[in-house]
Amino acid sequence: MNRRLHIKKGDTVVVLSGKDKGKKGKVLTVIPKNETVIVEGVAMAAKHKKPRRQGDVGGIIHQETAIKACKVMHVCGKCGRPTRIGRQVLESGEIVRVCKHCAEII
Repeated sequence: MNRRLHIKKGDTVVVLSGKDKGKKGKVLTVIPKNETVIVEGVAMAAKHKKPRRQGDVGGIIHQETAIKACKVMHVCGKCGRPTRIGRQVLESGEIVRVCKHCAEII
């Protein structure tokens, strides 16, 4: 079942809860099936990588892990505040996302 999320790839978001509460970052990946997102610099985990071929280097790599989409909130580019997202239909019939605080098109 595919669900529509309020967050899209490339959005700037702030984390609302958890160990990374208050951190801001850019959304790298959205996974609608699991209702999760991967945010740049948030929910970092250490992954132990083994060299697979001759010349490869192994070691501990730090990478982002997925967090639930309900734990993040969009940050408006104009007013700079975390905001809910509304939808608005333009005269041309196009549906756009708008900031609930300043009514700016996202």
